[in-house]
Amino acid sequence: MELLLVRHALPVRLEGAGVPADPHLSAEGRDQAERLAAVWAGDVDAVWTSPLQRARETAAPLAAALGVEAVVDDDLAEMDRDADAYIPLEELRRDPLAWAEAVEAWVGPEGAALRAAFRRRVVAAVDRIVAAHRGQRVAVVCHGGTINAALAEVLGLEEQLFFEPGYTSVSRVLAGAGGARQVLSVNETWHWDRRAT
Repeated sequence: MELLLVRHALPVRLEGAGVPADPHLSAEGRDQAERLAAVWAGDVDAVWTSPLQRARETAAPLAAALGVEAVVDDDLAEMDRDADAYIPLEELRRDPLAWAEAVEAWVGPEGAALRAAFRRRVVAAVDRIVAAHRGQRVAVVCHGGTINAALAEVLGLEEQLFFEPGYTSVSRVLAGAGGARQVLSVNETWHWDRRAT
C-alpha cells in the first residue's frame, strides 16, 4: 500500500488563549486544501487525519470529494499539541529569540525523551493505517513534525527533524504487509500550481 503523508494547509496565528492552541485554517489555507483535493481525489482510497483543526480542515475537502469520512487518529497529532500558541514557522523565523527557543525545544537534549515517545506514537499510528488499508493508497493529513518522525523511522535516521514540509506537501511511502517501508518521495509540491475546480 501507499501512504501519502500530507502536511496541513496554512493556519492562522493563535496566541494568548490560555489553553492549547488549535487554530483554524487561514483563507489561503482553505484554498490550499481545495487545490490538494482537486488534484488527489481521483487517486486516493481513504483519508486519515490528526485531530487538530488545521489537519481536519485540510482533510475535509479531500474526504468530501472521495465521499468518505476521514478517520481521526489522536497519535497523528503534532508533538507540541498542548502549546498555548501556534505561530507559523515563516512568522516565527522573524523573531530570532523565539526561533532559537523553538529550535532548542525540538532538537535540544532536554527534549530527547519527549521526541522518542512522540516518534513511537507516530509509528504506531502509521502501522495501524497500513494494517487497515492493504493494497490501497491512503492520504494521512498531519503535521510537519509527524511527517518528519514517520520518515525518519523509515529511513533509519536518529535525527527526527531533518526537513521542513511545505503546506499541503505530499511525502510518499510504500508499505508492505510484512513491515517493509520505502520512501518514494519527500515534500512534493507540484499541485500548488493547480487551481481548484
